[in-house]
Amino acid sequence: MNLLLIILIAVLVVWIVLSIEVWRGLGKLSSLEGFPGTASGPLLSIIVPARNEEEAITDSILSQLKQDYERIEWILVNDRSTDRTPDKLERLGKMDKRIRVLHIDTLEKGWLGKNQGLYKGYLLSKGSLILFTDADVLYKDPAILSRAVGVFQSQKLDHLTLAPNIKSKTFWLKSFVAFFLFGFSFYKRPWKANDPSSGIGVGIGAFNLITRSAYEEIGTHEKIKHMPDDDLQLGIHIKKGGKRQGLLTALHSLEVEWYHSLKGAMQGLEKNTFAGLHYSIILVVFAMTGVFCSTVLPFLTIFTGDPLNRTVSILIILLIFITYFKVIKEMTNESPLLILSLPVTALLFIYSIARATFLTFRRGGIEWRGTIYPLKELREKRK
Repeated sequence: MNLLLIILIAVLVVWIVLSIEVWRGLGKLSSLEGFPGTASGPLLSIIVPARNEEEAITDSILSQLKQDYERIEWILVNDRSTDRTPDKLERLGKMDKRIRVLHIDTLEKGWLGKNQGLYKGYLLSKGSLILFTDADVLYKDPAILSRAVGVFQSQKLDHLTLAPNIKSKTFWLKSFVAFFLFGFSFYKRPWKANDPSSGIGVGIGAFNLITRSAYEEIGTHEKIKHMPDDDLQLGIHIKKGGKRQGLLTALHSLEVEWYHSLKGAMQGLEKNTFAGLHYSIILVVFAMTGVFCSTVLPFLTIFTGDPLNRTVSILIILLIFITYFKVIKEMTNESPLLILSLPVTALLFIYSIARATFLTFRRGGIEWRGTIYPLKELREKRK
């Protein structure tokens, strides 16, 4: 038995396990749209950090103001913006007395900008429920918040996160986002968030709803002030703290245009990719090799002369297609036909990992919204 065949058989075994788990797991996820809402309840504090978000912030907040949940306050945090974001926030503040605007001019030592903004917003808030949401999220259904609070109360949750529809305009960006969700599904296994016995936690920046008491008990954003993947880390710390967590999809209610272009997606992942691999070169090499062997190699070996290699490759590709189809169906509103670009998208993803790692070392840290955060400090604080 040659080495290539051994690798292919190992990949086949991995995909059999992953396919079964992904189909079972994603099949258990529910949609927020299927739950009833409650218009009344505890005061909800919505905290929105914004740095140079002049294009999106007004539409996002106006969509939130249409919500039918009765008790809401907004804390809009201007995080050192250099565009017209401060002016737009002030105009929004004058539109509705429930809105308060906080301007942050300096970044305190040890903090990442967004994390500091979320924490400062929390200090101003009064609600027993806190919603951390991004400045570019559109709330397309006026009952999102009432439904979310209803689920929160009926299931006695400490934290609820929603997976939004990620809007993409170009084919390659759609393909790249779909592949990202594909990898996220079997790497992070988001359905485990709903299992109280599982230690796996998930948080999504578009919608992180948490009780004030749970947020304070896990140490607030002070605990994760140095982490660029703050949304995910919030969910992880909730589970570590023994709190009850839930994850639902909201593909028809919540929408965010993650990036405007494929180039923008590559740039956006610079801050999270290396962090997600714990700033470890070994894990970077392992991730790149794993992605290549599992999602690119079978599309090459299907053309080899060895019939056994071809057969195993075909089986792997069938499992990839089956798993990819399930992820696209449950986690996006896109067409499953995006699967036709999968090998190329996988190579682009490998390139994005290599690019992010290289740039992090060249800059001596990660660059996020115009600020450089030193790699040495990030590594030390990650320990």
